[in-house]
Amino acid sequence: MAAIDCNGRLADATVIPSLGWVAGTRLDIRVSGGLVLLTADPQAVFRVTRPGQVRLPATVRHWCGLVPGTRVLLVADAAAGLLVVHPPAALHAMITAFHTAVLGGEAV
Repeated sequence: MAAIDCNGRLADATVIPSLGWVAGTRLDIRVSGGLVLLTADPQAVFRVTRPGQVRLPATVRHWCGLVPGTRVLLVADAAAGLLVVHPPAALHAMITAFHTAVLGGEAV
């Protein structure tokens, strides 16, 4: 878990470096299905700002309802070179769908 700071940055000393990303690594950042997907791409315009720190563009933050202080779940797939940022709305949707499937629609 990480919190968005006032400048739209996410910092995590374990998850982000586990992808081998260092300061200056260029990143492709896109939104898909309510998730923010980041991959290293030498042609991309966004960069890792410091080791373990990435800045999400304002447009991405707006689309996903991310404001300073919002906590997100970070999931790294090192084999795929992918960082997935799970905003609260995406987590809520996944948990609701899981509970519906497991509990037969009963609220918890």
